[in-house]
Amino acid sequence: MSATVLSASGGEPTDAVRADPASKRDLWIVFWIFPIFFSLFGVIFVLLARVIPPPRPDVTTDQKVQWFAAHATTIQIGFAAVCVVFGGAAIANGYVAYQMKRMSSGSTFAYAYMGSMAVGTLPGLLLVALCFLAATFRPREPRITALLYDLGMLSFNGSLGCFATGYLAFAIAILYDKNQIFPKWLAYVSIWQIVTEVIATQMWVSSAGPYSWNGSIAFWLAVIVFGFWLNCQGIFLKFATDRQPAGTRPVD
Repeated sequence: MSATVLSASGGEPTDAVRADPASKRDLWIVFWIFPIFFSLFGVIFVLLARVIPPPRPDVTTDQKVQWFAAHATTIQIGFAAVCVVFGGAAIANGYVAYQMKRMSSGSTFAYAYMGSMAVGTLPGLLLVALCFLAATFRPREPRITALLYDLGMLSFNGSLGCFATGYLAFAIAILYDKNQIFPKWLAYVSIWQIVTEVIATQMWVSSAGPYSWNGSIAFWLAVIVFGFWLNCQGIFLKFATDRQPAGTRPVD
């Protein structure tokens, strides 16, 4: 608001306090959480938590116990960090949904995307952290430790349906959009994301080979497609933020 006062020359009213010009500072703060969170995600899951590359599924109970014993310290540090930064996933996915609401395809797909990714993040990110932290918290009966090993890796790599639903909502929204928030070809990359999720269902019945949770098809193909898709999504989020006029917001 601005207060109106008389000028010293006796005359015309003038604004004593003027409103600040429109700013996109809030958008840029939220945008930068996207690359920061996923960079931390990569560092934690690759270097500390040891779930990328995934440990082998075709090992004995004793080998699973030995694996936890060998990596207990880094697992605890890494997944404790995950519990601290976990909320970054909600902000990153929420900002994607915010930009989706600027599309001419409407806000329904944005809400579908946000809800699907939020639900999928629980088994796909938090459950593996809880399983591995529980396994390294104290010595347990070997069969329980082996169960936590399998449950953690299957939840991390096998939480497919929620993410596939989010990718589908994202792809359809882009294809129907006329505002060019994201390029059309990114929708087809998103469809490939769904294809890799469908292929990865085989890890629930394959304990070795290309379709296991560390296999060349079920895991590494999905990682390559996901890495490309995620980087493209981040780049075009930046472009969308650049192009959004200051002081505007999507229609609810």
